[in-house]
Amino acid sequence: MQLFILVSLSLIFLSANSIFARMALITQNIDAFSFTFLRILSGAILLLIIYFYKTKTLKFDLKKNWISSFMLFLYAICFSYSYVNMEAGVGTLILFASVQISMILIAIFYKEKFSSKKALGVIIAFSGLFYLLYPKEEFSLSFYHSFLMILSGIAWAVYSVLGKKSTNATLNTTDNFLKATLFVIVFMSLFISELKFDLYTASLAIISGSLTSAVGYLIWYFVLPKMKITTASILQLLVPIIAIFLGVVFLDEALTFELIISTLLILLGILIALFWAG
Repeated sequence: MQLFILVSLSLIFLSANSIFARMALITQNIDAFSFTFLRILSGAILLLIIYFYKTKTLKFDLKKNWISSFMLFLYAICFSYSYVNMEAGVGTLILFASVQISMILIAIFYKEKFSSKKALGVIIAFSGLFYLLYPKEEFSLSFYHSFLMILSGIAWAVYSVLGKKSTNATLNTTDNFLKATLFVIVFMSLFISELKFDLYTASLAIISGSLTSAVGYLIWYFVLPKMKITTASILQLLVPIIAIFLGVVFLDEALTFELIISTLLILLGILIALFWAG
């Protein structure tokens, strides 16, 4: 039951990231890089406070976690720039479709057991994503922003897989955020002329960084070692569904017939993969 609650909470936080990003960037009062910088920096500060409160000692290793930290940075920067021109629901669908494909390919590479029933569940869930994203006359996407979101999804998949090796969620997540902050600072010189934000958008970025990112990823890193790669992959298919409905409520994004059908297909696929597959 505790694992179920923690997984559910982490998925809600992952979904909320898309809402906060879109709420901030749609105002055009903050640029994507500033949103990323404030998000990662605020997350690093909160995690550092939590870490020192728990341990009272400094145990960070400058030789470790650079790959996972860069993947966190790559995920966050591509994520922000995608939402400059993409609705929260659609963006999250593309993001986590990329995550699922990447994690399943990684699981196959590591020869993780993948039953036919679990495969059926994944296929049904993906059919829901495909149905929603299939091109329509009234529906068009920017190739550039879609590519960035796909790249963001691949980075998050690698970050999640590396998280399975975590033996100390608080230490590893804090370390990842601190080193990701260094990557942001290094790349800041390329975007210095674009930087802008106001109190409202900065607040959204800080909430996204400290609560839904830092705390959310801390919980996610805690539960990851307790799951198979494929199970973690399938569970993350819930994130687009949650984000879509949050987008309807908070951003007035449309709840269409296609959206409802795809939601039902994805949920059916998840139920089959997680419960019927055993």
